[in-house]
Amino acid sequence: MILIVLFLSACFLAYGNGANDNFKGVATLFGSGTTNYKRAITWATITTLLGSISAFFLAGELVKNFSGKGLVPDLLVQSPEFAVSIALGAGITVLLATKIGMPISTTHALVGALFGSGVVAVGTAFNFSKLAGTFLFPLIASPLMAAIVSLVGYTIFRKLRRASGITKETAIYVGNEPQVAPIQVLAGSNSQSKSGYKQTIEKYSGNLWGISVQKILDSAHYLSSGVVSFSRGLNDTPKIAGLLLVIQTLNIQISLISIGIMMAIGGLINAKRVGHTVSKKITRMNHGQGFTANLFTGLLVTTASIHGMPVSTTHVSVGSIFGIGTVTKNADIKVIKNILFSWLLTLPVAAICAALIYLGIINIF
Repeated sequence: MILIVLFLSACFLAYGNGANDNFKGVATLFGSGTTNYKRAITWATITTLLGSISAFFLAGELVKNFSGKGLVPDLLVQSPEFAVSIALGAGITVLLATKIGMPISTTHALVGALFGSGVVAVGTAFNFSKLAGTFLFPLIASPLMAAIVSLVGYTIFRKLRRASGITKETAIYVGNEPQVAPIQVLAGSNSQSKSGYKQTIEKYSGNLWGISVQKILDSAHYLSSGVVSFSRGLNDTPKIAGLLLVIQTLNIQISLISIGIMMAIGGLINAKRVGHTVSKKITRMNHGQGFTANLFTGLLVTTASIHGMPVSTTHVSVGSIFGIGTVTKNADIKVIKNILFSWLLTLPVAAICAALIYLGIINIF
């Protein structure tokens, strides 16, 4: 019975992960006006699922890390009650954040749940040094690194664009008819005029190798968004599947597939509110800025996944977008403060939930 509860708990966490995280990889596609929400979430779902499948071959170290091995005694790692409390504690935390539209880290929630259940179960036998070195340091360092890399990278890209003679124009859409005007309005801004709904989106003019620069950029933007979503599936799926190692009769490949499917479903059904926060509220973006943020997010998360470092795609993605907003001076500091506050609350909330659930389970089973 407890093993069935564990499997369902892991699927619940995977659903919450998809709801809170799936859209983050394509947030800049939607935020910059490159595509609409439906196409963006579809692309995110496909590429995230591909990342989940690739975790079979590339992310075995993360499966071991998030089983709790090394943090608590092996006997506790093999306890399904311990794994259930982690999955439910993290899942409840992630879904609460999703409900209010806050983009938190499932990785952070898992770490908090591991800590809460582990301390209640074994007290001072908990490996605090591994918690800090293996888990907390990458989580803290990754958003700062992403912000700096994106800030520097975008500054370089912008100088190269100007040196190559590529210019920007603002396309004004009234109804379905676009016009081009020589005014500088950031992508995604809109207003209501007498002639109807008006939206302004920055476009790049010029050709490269005989191809429209805008078409090249849009294709690169889609590709970079796919890389981010792929890397998220690669990084997050094994973290959740690691909780299922205790079910020895369940093949790890089946675990990874089940988690990947539930992540996809969660994103398709419940991702819109968090997606709107990341796409529209942190900073306004044009196509080039969105592409740059996604490019560096994908590179950082994929590199971390291959090396077994449990970074948060949320932290890296938000850090990259904020780095771009810092350069353009359009970052909304109030929104960033709210997001940072939700990040600070994630670990203690998940720890308390998991600890209470663990105490309840051991009394029941």
